Amino acid sequence: MRSTGWLRTGIVLVLTALLGMGMTAFAAEGEGEQKTRRVPTISEQVFKKLGEAQAAMDLKQYNEAINLLLGIVDARKYNTNEKGQMYNMLGFGYYSKEDYNNAIKYYKMVADIGEGVPEGLETQTLYTLAQLSFVANRYQDALNYMQKWITKARNPGHDPHIFMGQVYYSMKDYPNAIKQVETGIRIAKERGVTPKEQWYALLNFLYYEKEDWPKVISSLETLIAYWPKNMYWMRLAGVYGQVGKEKEQLWAMQAAHAAKMLERSSDYTNLAGLLMQAEVPYKASKVMREGIDKKVVERNSKNLQSLGQALQLAGDTQPAIKVFEDAATLSDDGKIYERLANLYLDDDKYDKCVTSANKALEKGGLRKPAAVHTVRGMCLYNQDQLSAASSSFSSCNNLARRDNDNTSIRICSQWIQFIERESERRRQLEAAQ
Repeated sequence: MRSTGWLRTGIVLVLTALLGMGMTAFAAEGEGEQKTRRVPTISEQVFKKLGEAQAAMDLKQYNEAINLLLGIVDARKYNTNEKGQMYNMLGFGYYSKEDYNNAIKYYKMVADIGEGVPEGLETQTLYTLAQLSFVANRYQDALNYMQKWITKARNPGHDPHIFMGQVYYSMKDYPNAIKQVETGIRIAKERGVTPKEQWYALLNFLYYEKEDWPKVISSLETLIAYWPKNMYWMRLAGVYGQVGKEKEQLWAMQAAHAAKMLERSSDYTNLAGLLMQAEVPYKASKVMREGIDKKVVERNSKNLQSLGQALQLAGDTQPAIKVFEDAATLSDDGKIYERLANLYLDDDKYDKCVTSANKALEKGGLRKPAAVHTVRGMCLYNQDQLSAASSSFSSCNNLARRDNDNTSIRICSQWIQFIERESERRRQLEAAQ
């Protein structure tokens, strides 16, 4: 399953930005110069009541304002403009209380009046209804109101398209969502408006859902160019890996590292792993060491073992041994002690080799215990402990036969024969003296 957590965070930011602009912000955009629409005038009595309600609204006394308006809205026959203004104020009052159902109800009554209210009020109401319908999860209503608004607005800008993209996204209609967001970004650029990070984050998510990898990559590159953040770098590297571009994946991770964009433990361990795959163990060890020193990467057995492996492959044997020693004490099994036994054998440190082999066998959890007995036997032989070495190779033989490990059987049998001949040779030398 594809991980899209950070992208969904971006989607939430888009919604927050849309709603945070207020219920009339987008309606004002694109209206331009309105043509004159002849509507009935508002009587002085109604104007006064609207003023009283507005004063209560300004004091955030929404219940008082709503009750005042409800007390007069059906008191007599009003003209269309008067009704529209009262319904509009009722809609705003309920919206301010976050009672979206009633807000939609009264704003819809304004829209239903149509040409009986000023054109600016009608277009503003249509956009408000679109937004409120979206908040109420009435996505098709939101689109219907928005499409009607576009037919009446003058020179609509970019925001309505971004908004419709969000609606289509919520409906899981990703092709139309992409079309709308792309249109919004294009219009913004044409008008000299800098596109917002959240727009590209939404677009990137939509491309990802359609598995349009070239556009996923290009949108991430845009996000990185203008809003360089860890999540975009890591996402880009992840997508490169997903489409089989390992070199580009490594380059992206290295660029993020150079830009000091590595933040999480997985950032460091993933980069180190990529460097190991690319056969650059020295750089991998530097990355792991940095992560551990910064306490971003936990100093546990697994991570220390990764560092030790990188150091070993880089030829830094002594530092590798020190790291493996620390890792072994933290490990629940004997696998790291097994590795240490081999390192000590190569480094001619036979005492430590035997000690590590014993600890490996004691802790257990080994893939091939016979191999540890082999290393232990070789170290004992080099200490001139022939009897103990022969016993270790015999244990190797027994385990190998149990596991049908013909290779270990052959090696350990050869060692046993070699030690027997060597022991016999020494006895003969002693007898001849």
